[in-house]
Amino acid sequence: MHYDILIVGSGHGGAQAAITLRQRGYTGSIAIIGDEPDLPYERPPLSKDYLSGAKPFERILIRPPAFWETRDITLLRGRRVVVVDPVAHAVTTGDGAVVGYGQLIWAAGGHARRLDCAGGGLAGIHTVRTRADADAMRAELPAVEQAVVIGGGYVGLEAAAVLRAAGKRVVLLEQQDRVLARVAGETLSRFYEGEHRAQGVDMRLGARVDGFIGDGRSVTGVRLADGELIPAQMVVVGIGLVPAVAPLLAAGAMGGDGVMVDAHGRTSLPDIHAIGDCALHPNAYAGGRHIRLESVQNATDMAVTVAKALTGAAEPYRAVPWFWSNQYDLRLQTVGLSAGHDAAVLRGDPAARSFAIVYFRAGRVVALDCVNATRDYTQGRALVEAGWHGDPALVADTTVPLKDLAARSSH
Repeated sequence: MHYDILIVGSGHGGAQAAITLRQRGYTGSIAIIGDEPDLPYERPPLSKDYLSGAKPFERILIRPPAFWETRDITLLRGRRVVVVDPVAHAVTTGDGAVVGYGQLIWAAGGHARRLDCAGGGLAGIHTVRTRADADAMRAELPAVEQAVVIGGGYVGLEAAAVLRAAGKRVVLLEQQDRVLARVAGETLSRFYEGEHRAQGVDMRLGARVDGFIGDGRSVTGVRLADGELIPAQMVVVGIGLVPAVAPLLAAGAMGGDGVMVDAHGRTSLPDIHAIGDCALHPNAYAGGRHIRLESVQNATDMAVTVAKALTGAAEPYRAVPWFWSNQYDLRLQTVGLSAGHDAAVLRGDPAARSFAIVYFRAGRVVALDCVNATRDYTQGRALVEAGWHGDPALVADTTVPLKDLAARSSH
């Protein structure tokens, strides 16, 4: 087998790369290799609407089944690439098949990080990364009275919300002293802690897991470092992602926690590109630093960047990061990157459950977290793009639309 463009990874980035190539008139052969048996599907609903049963699998497909055939995009499903040979321009899959390529787009994403502690192999301990993960949880839910969620990031909080909505008792364990510590400021963290507690979640901050206990086959509880045993018929582990880049690094690509790429998605290996969760890319909204972003936005926008480069219209990657999370009746929308902010301004009232937090770095707006405040999210995007600077009191004044501030932005 040989394809002009071979895409490794059938998630958002891989699918979008193939779609954009065809949209831009690319006529060469295209194949997507994915290690899952399914057609490309959206991952964010796995910990939200799909896990709760609100959306069937067919509604989270990125494109209907016929799309791939009519666009002449070959899907090689259920295969994992284990070796990349940049000299021969070929990859080898786990079943020994060799697939040649002209250009390779690495969009393999990553694997859910697991806890390496006693009892970690017991049944009933789940991560939420694939459809199979969510299906396994759904199958076990009827027999669950209490679940323990490990990790207070977005995945953990979303899973806790779904489990509470299903009527389960939930204990959430977070090692840090606040939830969302890696991605948001303290005001937002405390708001979500309060909301989850109000919904009945038993939230434990500063909690360290020592191991899991079980009946020889299935998990029956979680043991904390202080010796406390928390009963559970289900454990959900949401502690981040390990980028799937081992074959690329073994082939000589520069990288570490991800594979290093330039502004056009090119790795240090010839004719090999990388996009999405696994790509360490220079990001203008992080001051040009190489970072990894685990988001649908980043995966799809980087896919477009690479597809343009491969069709003769190269443009450096400069997309504004954005993200969303649904928990209970709260819709969180984030734009920009708040990491490294040195000031934060509250706009609105958290008690009203509709507000925004505007983050500043060196006097410029770098990000917004908006809770049930879609208008501020939409209008605040322009402030982030412009690097708006001015009187923070204006940002805090809810009678002043953010679009008005954007219109008088100074650079």
